[in-house]
Parts: sequence; structure tokens; C-alpha cells
Amino acid sequence: MRRRGALLLTMLCLAVVPLLAGCGVGTGGVEPPALAPGATPRPRPAGFFLTPPPSTPGPVVFPRDDGPHADLTEWWYYTGHLVAGDGGRYGFEFVVFQIERGDRPPTYAAHFAVTDLATRSFHYEERTQAAGQPASAPGTAILVVGGWTLLETGGSAHIRASMAGYALDLTLDPTKPPALHNGGYFEYAPGSGSYYYSRTRQDVHGTLTVAGQLTAVTGVAWMDHQWGNFLVAGAGQGGWDWFSIQLSDDRELMLWHTRDAAGRVVYGLGTLVAADGSTRTLRASEFTVAATGSWTSPHSGTTYPSGWIVTVPGQQLRLTLTLVIPDQELSTPRSTGVTYWEGDVDVSGQSAGQSITGQSYVELTGYAPPPGPP
Repeated sequence: MRRRGALLLTMLCLAVVPLLAGCGVGTGGVEPPALAPGATPRPRPAGFFLTPPPSTPGPVVFPRDDGPHADLTEWWYYTGHLVAGDGGRYGFEFVVFQIERGDRPPTYAAHFAVTDLATRSFHYEERTQAAGQPASAPGTAILVVGGWTLLETGGSAHIRASMAGYALDLTLDPTKPPALHNGGYFEYAPGSGSYYYSRTRQDVHGTLTVAGQLTAVTGVAWMDHQWGNFLVAGAGQGGWDWFSIQLSDDRELMLWHTRDAAGRVVYGLGTLVAADGSTRTLRASEFTVAATGSWTSPHSGTTYPSGWIVTVPGQQLRLTLTLVIPDQELSTPRSTGVTYWEGDVDVSGQSAGQSITGQSYVELTGYAPPPGPP
């Protein structure tokens, strides 16, 4: 779930609703389509209580499930790797959270981050917004948070976001069908489950503005979409480690570990996406993730694992994941109320005895206590 605690989604529990109530609304230049004739919004869940996971989850259906749902918690999560015309490399994260609570209007939070490899620096911002989103046609997501915009339709997306020193205007087009993790629904902790699919390889083109200088960029991105009737990930959970890995042989890996309050891994799931887009579910016994070091944040004092060896013996895969820079920590007291690490990572290793490379994004939640009030 991307990705995402003490969690990236202890997130917006009751306190966030009044927090967002005063935020402004804008369209960020996105022209919303009208609802299709006869379309009606889905009913919202009643009350503030966790709904047990469905005994038989329904199927994920496209394009319907690309759009917003009426569940308690939902997010659209993009991470990617960009190359500028001058060879400069950048990582980016852009996520929009939608929160439904009873009969109140939905509220929204968003995070935007850039890893600048040339300057070995990390930059991020958070924004919030109350109700007032443009109408979305079925199967389309149009999300606006404080002027940042995400328009997603037909599996393609357009992202526009800016902060001090950096701005993105990107178009993302998938090259593979969506990958359904565990068939499209997984229970990642007792009593907590999520619908979950990814677009594991998206071609990216657009512009990046750095210190006022506009440059064309291309690259590859990964998108996660998750939704469900959950508030937190489960009683006693310590957090999760999430890995998205895009390999040079056109395969992708999603790996997930849920940890308990003592830091023990209590659940694992993976998905291997082949070059032709077909998927294979990996159970916890079919892969290993071992940290090779640690890093302590000078901002929060939190110690995170830093660097990993990933093995998938049944696929003859052994991968080394190396941080492009250590400091890729976000503290988000004004939106999700969570401090977490999410960053750009290089990949090298062996596949069936042959050298292989790749790129990854890694998310680490539940290591840090919640940040103080803004």
C-alpha cells in the first residue's frame, strides 16, 4: 500500500477533518469532464468505524476502478526516475490521498518530493484541501490539492506540481496492463485489507523546472492505487517496508513486508511482472529482503534500514539495492501526520547468472514517532 503505521495512514484520522476545512480549492488548469448521463456517486460509508475486510472481495474492474471510490481511505501514488537533456538524474514522488468520513465531504492530502542527484539533495512539500474536487467521469480521477493536479484517464496520467526550487509537468503512459496484487485485494494485517493494483512501468515525458530553469525530461514511473474501508493498518502494527523494482530486462517486482510493534515481519507478499505483463504472486517464503546497513536521520533522530539484498530463489534473482542518497525522509505534520522514508534507489545484481541492473523506490513506515504539531 504504498505504500504506507503509526503509519502513512494513521493518517487523517478524525483530527484531520477540521485541519483541512479551511483549505482553498482550485482547478490548477485541469478542465474537468462532466459526469456521464445518469451517473450517480457511490454512497459513502456511514460512521467512523473500520469495516471488516470483505469475506469475498469483488473483482477489480477497469476502467471503473481507476476512478475514486467511496471507501474510507484511498490513494494514487506515483514514483519515478527522470533524466534531463543534460544527463541530470532526478527521482520524484507524487501522491494524493482521499479520505471519506461519514457524511462529511471528502478531504485530501498530497505529498510531492524530488531527489536531485546532481546536488545530492532532497526536497519535498505537503498540501491539504477540503472538498470541492472537479467532477470525475466514471473511470477517471481528477484530483486537485492546493493547486497541484492529477488527471488520470484510461491508465494514462498528467501530473502538475511545484514547490520552492522545483516544478513538474509530466505525462505518464503505461506500457503494460495493470498488475493486480494477490488478485487485486490483500489483507496486510489482521482486520485490515486493501484493494491494490499497480501500473508497474510507465513511459514519462514532460518538463522539470529547477531553480527557474525549464528542461525537458524523460523517464520511467510506477503507479500504485489502493483503497478500502480501513483507518489504520491493524492493532499492534509497527509499519511496513515496500519495494518497487524495475529491472533492465523489462520485468518488475513489488515486495511488501508488514512489521509488528516489535519490528518483526509478520506478513509478506510480492508480485513479479514479466516482460509481457503477466504476473506471478510471490508468497513470503519465496523471497527475502535483508538490510545491509542503517541510516539515522539528523531531522527526526529515526534510524532506518539503508541498503538491501533481495533474493527470489525460484527466479534465480539476487539484487543489491543502493540508496542514491541517504536523506530522503519526509515529515508531514500538516497532512498525514507521519514521518517516513521514501526514496530513489539503484539496483544491480544477477538474474540466472547474468548481470542485471534497475531502478527502485523504497518506502519505510512506522520507524519514526508521529511528528509534533505544525
